[in-house]
Formats: sequence, structure tokens, C-alpha cells
Amino acid sequence: MFKYKNLLEERAKLVEENLIRELKLTPILDDKLAEAMEYSLMAGGKRLRPILFMAAADSINSHGIKGENFLPVASALEMIHTYSLIHDDLPAMDNDDYRRGKLTNHKVFGEAMAILAGDALLTLAFEVIARQKNVKYPVLLEVAMEIAKSAGASGMVGGQAIDLESEGKQIDLETLKKLQLGKTGALFRAAIRSGALLAGANSKQLNALTIYADNFGLAFQITDDILDVQGEQEVLGKPIGSDERNLKSTYVTLTSLDDAKKIAQTAIKNALNALNDFGDEADFLREIVKYLIERKK
Repeated sequence: MFKYKNLLEERAKLVEENLIRELKLTPILDDKLAEAMEYSLMAGGKRLRPILFMAAADSINSHGIKGENFLPVASALEMIHTYSLIHDDLPAMDNDDYRRGKLTNHKVFGEAMAILAGDALLTLAFEVIARQKNVKYPVLLEVAMEIAKSAGASGMVGGQAIDLESEGKQIDLETLKKLQLGKTGALFRAAIRSGALLAGANSKQLNALTIYADNFGLAFQITDDILDVQGEQEVLGKPIGSDERNLKSTYVTLTSLDDAKKIAQTAIKNALNALNDFGDEADFLREIVKYLIERKK
């Protein structure tokens, strides 16, 4: 049982309320586009990236700054994540029919509108970052650059490209790690580093949280690979076995189920060790990475 379940739910609710506010602040020329954007953005989900972003800010404990002070940036991270899911589900990519227990965006609105909804959420994210108040401009610019790099060709998009090119092929573990660090890990890294930067982290704290983030992302991806083999569609909210159908190499297929679990456990241990110099203010980060290995969705 995750001991911070209430905080997790409270933070998720804060993010969802702010996502609605940000959408209302945005003039959207086409009603169908607005509906498609909101459909996926408000379809549920763990809101994990903005929650980790806020937890990283909390862990710095600089002048009493809290992660909740930076809800616009937290919301922007969720917009970027949602855009990536919309595009990832498209027939040209993973070709999935369900996401978060609902029909995927292109199944409801068509492929063209789904692509536009994703594009709109990605660009809106940076407009929302610019709305962040009470942050020094150079720091906010650094955060925007951090998030942009992590979302783009050197991060998430680059990882997705490797993923597409690897379908139907046997790749090695080094290539898989590179893929994972981009497609899944980069946005986790951006979330955690951005929260730390906004809270005034020093270089030692930032380096430690970067190690934590990279190992968190690895453990998260391996757990996803395991759930794709032995999870339940009703719990996950998306089809089981899509990796096998798309002939994708994963930590499970390149090693074994047991070895994949061992690699995940090592990543969790490394993430926890990275927080050794942090106090109680980093307990949420400690608990959530341990909870990873037990999650069902």
C-alpha cells in the first residue's frame, strides 16, 4: 500500500483543476479541435509527471518553496505527455484502440483531428509555461529549454523514432536502453529536474535528482514491459500484448521475466541511493519509486 496515496490523489486533483483552467484561458478556433484536446487531456491517468515535478520541488526545501507553486509548468508536462499518447496510439505508430479505458483519440475524432489535437497540446504546453508567475525569467527559460529538449529529437521523439525503426528486429540491450531513455525516461528527467530548478536546487542536488530520475524512468519502463505480458486490460485500460503484436524488443523479451524484474529492482535501489543526502522532504520520492514495482497499471 502506498503511504502517500492521499497526497498522490490531492496533487492529481490540483493538476486536473489547473488543466481545465489553462484550457479555458486558451482561445481555440475550432470547437471539434477543442473537444478532441479535452477528450484525451481529461481522460484520467496517474498525472505522474506533474506529481513527480512537484515532489522534486518539495525535496529541495529551499525557502519553504512548494511544488504547488508551479502548477502551470506541472500542467504543461501533462499536456506534452498527453500529446505523445495521442500520437503513439495512431495507426502509423502503435495502432491502439484503447487508452486509459477509453477509445483512443483517433477512434473518436479521426486520424487527422487526433494529429492536430496532439500538435495543439504540445504547442499549448509552452504557452502555459510562459504563464508561470513568480519565477525569475532566466530560470523559467532554462526550464523551458530543459522540457523542449526532453520532448524533442534528443529525447522523447528521438526515442520514439528508434522504437519505430526497431519493430520486427532483434535489438541489443544498449539500443533498448537508448530507446527507453528517450521515449519514456526523458520526460521523467525533465519533470524532476525542472521542479528542482524552479525550487532553487544547487548543482549537487540537481545531479542527485537526475540520477534518481534516470533510474525511476528505467524502473517504470521495465514495469510497463512486465505489465504488457502479465497485466490485465481492465486494470491497465489498454490492450495487453501490444509489444508482442508489434514485434517490439523489450526488457522482458531480450532477457527474461525474472531478469527484467531484477534489473528493475537494481534501478529502484540506485534511485533510492541517489537520495541519501536528502532529508524527510524527499520521502515522497522514495516511496513512489518503491511503489513502482508493485503497481498494476
